[in-house]
Amino acid sequence: MIALLLYRTVADQFVPWAMTLATRMLARGLNMPEPLVHSTGDYVLAQVIAFEHGVGRSLCPFRLARLLRAWWRGPY
Repeated sequence: MIALLLYRTVADQFVPWAMTLATRMLARGLNMPEPLVHSTGDYVLAQVIAFEHGVGRSLCPFRLARLLRAWWRGPY
């Protein structure tokens, strides 16, 4: 029980710190301000979601497999 409490306490404090560090290091590596890295990440996420809901649905492996099976069967 104490180990679980200690683990949760460490994880609750370490995860936000690690995310902040990763964001700062990425911003420094890209030579961009940190808020711009945040907003760019939000924009990229929105573009990925839009792609998945638009074109990505037609590229679904199950749908493609169904189309290929129908194509191989022929018109009858």
